[in-house]
Amino acid sequence: MGVIYTSKQKKVAEHGGFAKDDINVILVVSNPSFNPKTITSHVETTQAAPTILRALGLDPSRLESVQKEGTQALPGLSF
Repeated sequence: MGVIYTSKQKKVAEHGGFAKDDINVILVVSNPSFNPKTITSHVETTQAAPTILRALGLDPSRLESVQKEGTQALPGLSF
């Protein structure tokens, strides 16, 4: 699903599948005060915005989507 092939007989790109590469996306969050760690809990890309707002000292609950969906900031980060 969503795979693009060329005459080179190799996969060039894909979008929207359920393969491990499609559903496991790396996100790196950096701050000099953070200790290095890996968090492997299930998260959603929708959690990025509330996390960024919290990191900036802003209230994520003021976002309409957070209010309606109850989206939480990413786990394991302390600001």
